[in-house]
Amino acid sequence: MHTAILWFRNDLRLHDHEALHRALQQAEAIVPFYCFDQRLFEDTPYGFKRCGQQRLQFLRQSVQALQQAFAAKGVEMEIAVGDPVQELQALAQRTGAKWLFYHRESTSEELADEVAVVQALQSTGLECHGFWGSTLFHPEDLPFPLARLPEVFTDFRKRTEREAQVRDIWPVPAQMRGVAQLQQHWPSTEHMAESLPAADPRAVLAFEGGEAAGLARLQRYFWIEDRLKEYKETRNGLIGQGYSSKFSPWLAVGALSPRFIYHEIQRYERERTSNQSTYWLVFELLWRDYFRFVAFKHGSALFQASGIKQSGQAHPFKAKALALWREGRTGQAFIDANMRELQATGFMSNRGRQNVASYLIHHLKCDWRAGAAWFEHCLLDYDPCSNYGNWNYLAGVGNDPRENRVFNPEKQAGNYDPQGEYQRLWAK
Repeated sequence: MHTAILWFRNDLRLHDHEALHRALQQAEAIVPFYCFDQRLFEDTPYGFKRCGQQRLQFLRQSVQALQQAFAAKGVEMEIAVGDPVQELQALAQRTGAKWLFYHRESTSEELADEVAVVQALQSTGLECHGFWGSTLFHPEDLPFPLARLPEVFTDFRKRTEREAQVRDIWPVPAQMRGVAQLQQHWPSTEHMAESLPAADPRAVLAFEGGEAAGLARLQRYFWIEDRLKEYKETRNGLIGQGYSSKFSPWLAVGALSPRFIYHEIQRYERERTSNQSTYWLVFELLWRDYFRFVAFKHGSALFQASGIKQSGQAHPFKAKALALWREGRTGQAFIDANMRELQATGFMSNRGRQNVASYLIHHLKCDWRAGAAWFEHCLLDYDPCSNYGNWNYLAGVGNDPRENRVFNPEKQAGNYDPQGEYQRLWAK
């Protein structure tokens, strides 16, 4: 059989998956493949792993859910742990695959992987085909080339809203054919704690990885509880599952497509109501798009001390200050509450993230990259584009047109936790 390898990374779903459709059109059989990249388990310069246990568990659940979704359609999935380039080379040789299909990424490390994989496989005669599937808008549909992406979000938003269209989604394929006797190697107990702590009852949501769980969350938030109509008014909440969509963990691993969310918003506006709140969720998806395009445009500068502006200098790394911040022991109740929630659950509100990042940078005078790395370690919804884009923004080396954006935690607590309920919940 003429076989195609389908390389999954941050696109762990069957819905709205162009690479999957193209592979099925071209090949008689597909080999879905996912590799837990060995770099996930590396140490950072700041004294912790790149990927923490809760984030790794969510990722593993998402891969398992995808494997089960393929199995339900009679297709086996190959799972590996190691170097994606080496693992793909070995898989191509073992299966005699003729093609590789994949979705392209935005950040420098992932793009370097793509180049290495394509070079290695093309040298053996295998054809490689990459597609774009991670954003609301396709880069080809933007009113400017990515090299001329506006450096201010508002300029990007206005032109895009006026001149670009969101494409239709790709449906889940009805039929597939796979290859038998594939291998499944999962992260070992060396990488995974034998048992994670019991779920914290204070958590905003019991997050579970996978496409089905992400779609169920959307169904609950939009259609069962009818919360989208009040999203703008409640999105800065701090306690409970209902104050915001909580889609971000599934978006981060690609278990939810942003285009699918967009089209569901359009349906909600037709069937329920259209208001500032329904628009505002699209607005947030535009921010997500923007950070991905910024990462593509600026490359490795996103991760450097001087950021995408390539100006200024980061504060020095202060191990003691970082440890107090990480553990929620700074003595500032609003900051400590948010940091303890993050460590206990792998999640933190958007309001909290802005405040704790500002506090580390501007109050503790610590290198912003250490904070970004801790978020990478902890967050279930870690996405390098949004994470480092936001840290650049708050450190004054990113896309913020305003100078010295500093959050006052006392004032913020007064505005968003006036009764101290959130602080008592997490920092008591």
